[in-house]
Amino acid sequence: MSALIVPPGYRSTMDVKQTEKAIKLVKDFFETNLAAELRLTRVTAPLFVLKGTGINDDLNGIEAPVAFPIPDIGGRTAEVVQSLAKWKRMMLADYGIPHGYGLYTDMNAIRPSETLDNTHSLYVDQWDWERVISVEERSVDFLKSVVRRIYAVMKRTEFHMWDHYPFLEPELPEEITFLHSEELQKEYPHLSPREREDEVLRKYKAVFIIGIGGQLADGKPHDGRAPDYDDWTTKTVNGYKGLNGDIIIWNSLLGRAYEISSMGIRVDREALLRQLEISGAQERKELLFHRRLLGGELPLSVGGGIGQSRLCMYYLRKAHIGEIQVSIWPPEMVEQCKASNIFLL
Repeated sequence: MSALIVPPGYRSTMDVKQTEKAIKLVKDFFETNLAAELRLTRVTAPLFVLKGTGINDDLNGIEAPVAFPIPDIGGRTAEVVQSLAKWKRMMLADYGIPHGYGLYTDMNAIRPSETLDNTHSLYVDQWDWERVISVEERSVDFLKSVVRRIYAVMKRTEFHMWDHYPFLEPELPEEITFLHSEELQKEYPHLSPREREDEVLRKYKAVFIIGIGGQLADGKPHDGRAPDYDDWTTKTVNGYKGLNGDIIIWNSLLGRAYEISSMGIRVDREALLRQLEISGAQERKELLFHRRLLGGELPLSVGGGIGQSRLCMYYLRKAHIGEIQVSIWPPEMVEQCKASNIFLL
């Protein structure tokens, strides 16, 4: 368990009943606007998938999913999803989604290895989305255009909440700033990636950090990424690599950088083979998802996940994600929250 951040003199501006209504207001408005902005159709998603298909996500590559046997299928193992990056891409193909359109879903996941703190829970809820793109759109410029459209929805949602609750004053800047992880490493070589994010977000308030997963000049990645969904190795501009990144905003209540979305242009055949080799995971080529991608069955795509509870926590100025969603927390954290006017659901 990480140390709990308690904002000085914290008191929620809403009671539990008001909070529940406001959560629904945020989710309904953001979801509708995101779908319209990116031309996405809602689909139903799985809570678990079969192990050994390559469909579940490895995230940083080390998290172990929750798993259980299925007696009626010969004891085969099912895994609770950790995210749906690869599943969504398969659905683009199976549903015949055309270029320029996509899908989204309410993704519910369990991440048992998560370190619990103000913003991390065992339970993850996010909007997982994926959209079909062309070869020409596999570029940093196109990636930035999609990020700007998502950020525009974030800004509209912030205004919508302020319109309903005048005490929730807008804080997001007009524009989101784009920086490459290599630039951050060069500017703050003495800081850790987490500390670099805090420094740059303190300055710009809303940033998209490009190129997450690949090795930087110091020999370390900004953060880990699995090799088989985001493209973090394709060469782009100024000698940089990577067609993915994170949307991060400044959380003034917690006084730190606050990740809202991990997203990116997905691997094509060449990038997948390259990243599997870098990661020493060539054996994955025999899995269902990877065979379909290497065989040309899946469209090129861009996609990501946007944290639902994270967004609600930000817009409603809550100090702990447990004020937005129901989960399980260490007893000492529960007691510390009670003593600090942080009332967990």
